[in-house]
This record gives sequence, structure tokens and C-alpha cells, in this order.
Amino acid sequence: MKILPLAFDSLGTRSMATFIKTDIKILIDPSAALGPKRYGLPPHPLEVKRLEKHIKTINKYAKKCDVLIVTHYHYDHHNPNAPEIFKNKIALVKHPKKKINKSQKQRASHFLSLIQPKILEFADGKEFIFKDTKIKFSQPVFHGTNSKLGYVIEVCIEYKGEKFLHSSDIEGPSVEEQVKFILEEKPDIVFIDGPMTYMLGYRYSFKSYEQSIENLKKIAEICEILVIDHHMLRDLQWRERVKQVEKIKHVMTAAEFAGKKEELLEARRKELYEIYSF
Repeated sequence: MKILPLAFDSLGTRSMATFIKTDIKILIDPSAALGPKRYGLPPHPLEVKRLEKHIKTINKYAKKCDVLIVTHYHYDHHNPNAPEIFKNKIALVKHPKKKINKSQKQRASHFLSLIQPKILEFADGKEFIFKDTKIKFSQPVFHGTNSKLGYVIEVCIEYKGEKFLHSSDIEGPSVEEQVKFILEEKPDIVFIDGPMTYMLGYRYSFKSYEQSIENLKKIAEICEILVIDHHMLRDLQWRERVKQVEKIKHVMTAAEFAGKKEELLEARRKELYEIYSF
């Protein structure tokens, strides 16, 4: 199994876009975006340039794929401006009407009216087999600590005895349902959205953080490679935040997994404006 992170927060944009090659080609969450405001500042021109690069890369890989997966309908995970990448593909997507909040329900309706896949399946809690590749989805779980931001579906891909799990936006995992699917599947490689520590103490509670760390320690015990990225990589002190997990297993970012330089552009936005003038 080949796993390639295409765009992640550790690579400079808000995304968890991941390409997987088995005996088929799969792309999970083919989109990327930027935080509209950080430190009271809009995206720096370097971030905008990186986003443009990542979108081009994602669209390039999407065109080669057999299966495209959308775990939920936030713009850093689905791109209504590029519906053409779904043409004649197999689309496995989060259910647009069940276990979904109002905002994502509206976005899902719009998005699904645009795309023209060969096959469209609502994937929540289902399992699909293509050749020798099995793709299994969790039931919808919270996007975060409650249902306010909606729900996502986690993805496990199995091929020739190897399992890769992509958590999507769970912001933790701080909730039992979010970690249950992961522990049951016992994946070899995990790409997980870590706790939202850059908002710790006001939009993300210390209790949720502590629960996330305990659950990440459980995951670290069962997997061979643990990649933590996305929300957590908006915190420049993220490595310090996971030191308890690192006592069990080395934690890496998607950038490190891909053998690339870590560039936390959003977390460094204030610094970028101070260093670079345009």
C-alpha cells in the first residue's frame, strides 16, 4: 500500500487530502482551504500561493483515481469549485441528510447537484470491496466534542493484510465513539486529526484535551505509525502537547511521513507578516 499526503496543515494548508494506491487508486477528502482569520490577520500571500499549489496537486491526483471519498462537507475536505474531478469516478461520500448539521446539509445538497460520478454511494457505516481492496467506514461521529459542527465518517482501507485509517475531523479523539472504530480496526498506520489545542481553554476545553491524550495513547499502543496533524498543527507548541503520547510511540506529522519539511504557515502567520512584505 502506498500512502501519500497531498495537502495537510503541516504542509501549509488546512487539509487532510490523502492519496492511497493499492490495486486501485483512492483519494480521501480532495480539497484544501485557508483559515480566513488568524491573529486578526487574513491569509498571508505565501499561504495563498501554497493553497493554489495544493489544489492543483489534489486535482491532478483526483483525475487519476478510481475512488474519491468525502468524509464531510467543510471546504477543506470537499471542493464545490472542482466538480469535474468526480466525473466518471466512484464517489463514496458522507450522507447528505442524516447525522448532519444545517450548514453542511446545505453544502452537501449544492455539491451533490454539481458532480457527475459514475457511482455515488452514501458511505456512513458501510463497507465496500473493489478488487482486493476493502474500504470500511465508521458510523458518523462528532466533528469535535459535540454535534455543533456536524458529523464526519472515519475511513479504514485494508489491502493485503495492511490497514490504513484516516480519522477526518474528530478534533481529538475526545469522545468514545470517535476512538471506538479506530481501536476495533487495529490499523497499522493512522492519520488522525489531533486536539484543537490552539483554542485550548476557550473553544476547546482542558477536559477534552486530557481525554484526547488518553485516547491517543490507546491508539499509539496498537498502531505502527501514528500521524497527528490538521487542527493540532495550528499550534506551534503541538509537540509539547503530545509528550505523553510520545512516551509510547513517536508521533509524526503528515509532512514528516511524506519526507518533506514541516511548514506550519497558519500557525506562523503573524511571523510571516513581520518577515515578508509584499
